[in-house]
Amino acid sequence: MEISSLVNRFPRYWEWERGASKPTLKQLERLARAVHASVGYFFLPEPPEETLPIPDFRTVGNMRSGRPSVNLLDTVYVCQQRQDWYRNFARIEGEDPLPFVGSATPSGSVRSTAEEMRTVLRFDLEERRSTATWTDALRRFIEQADALGVLVMVNGVVGNNTSRKLDPDEFRGFALADDLAPLVFINGADTKAAQMFTLAHELAHLWLGESALSDVEATSEPSHTVEAWCNRVAAELLVPMELLRLEYRRSPNLGDELNRLARRFKVSTLVVLRRVFDAGELSRDAFTSAYRRELDRLRRIPKSGGGSFHPNLRTRVGHRFGVAVAMSTLGGRTSFSESFRLLGIRKASTLRGFAASLQVSL
Repeated sequence: MEISSLVNRFPRYWEWERGASKPTLKQLERLARAVHASVGYFFLPEPPEETLPIPDFRTVGNMRSGRPSVNLLDTVYVCQQRQDWYRNFARIEGEDPLPFVGSATPSGSVRSTAEEMRTVLRFDLEERRSTATWTDALRRFIEQADALGVLVMVNGVVGNNTSRKLDPDEFRGFALADDLAPLVFINGADTKAAQMFTLAHELAHLWLGESALSDVEATSEPSHTVEAWCNRVAAELLVPMELLRLEYRRSPNLGDELNRLARRFKVSTLVVLRRVFDAGELSRDAFTSAYRRELDRLRRIPKSGGGSFHPNLRTRVGHRFGVAVAMSTLGGRTSFSESFRLLGIRKASTLRGFAASLQVSL
């Protein structure tokens, strides 16, 4: 946040910083809200060192990424709170631990792991071909992960605050491993084309049983062993190399072939491009150049409208989690105030409307 924007809202800001005057408690509370910090932070002898509570695999030029933004931190915190709540809910409901969490190792076969994931998720090629487009396949992919027991949350803002947008250049997703409440968060501000690969990558982390924050994309070659393994598994999960080699046709017009294969495999053209490179059909320079051109093209495609609140909330918190909170609250086990905090809403009428949209009732 630029200091100039704070000065516009708090004209005496520079006086406060110099110690020439002090803010009132109300002014301090307003300042804390403006910078998304706790009021108590202002009374510490020095600024707190805020670190991510999960392993950070983000890198820029093979160097660890810088200090996490407050938007990223708040997103991780709220997802951890939701995971804690759902873990207790699952125990009360008598749900069994999910056997796929932690079932793989980085030394294991990429192909075998991808095959197992396709089977367990029911995300094989025949299933995908029943969908009309790859964006429908992405929606189906999320539904299948949710049905398996994974809490899948897709959001481009912090909670429901549309003024706090998440930056896909900072992170694309993260996984919170747990055998009762595994959670995957996908940065919804990223392109849908990139979201499919992110989901596959974060699911691979769950198969390893490891929590992690990532900024990988189909074009990246992570230096970290685990990240590199998850990338290879994600690519093989979405487009098996054996089938890609059978299907690929060399063409002077790469774009046409990418579109054909995207329709064939029901994945984004970015994923297809990655697999064509993996098959040895493109040099690294040609691949990187083609990937950037395709990404720019996809970013220029106008996004659809914002949609209505209840479907957006269901996407942001995930279907499985939303149903669980609605059932527990309407059943009297979870307080309305607790459900408001978990869902990021403020009114009982909003909760009831959300529950109705999920077909949850007493």
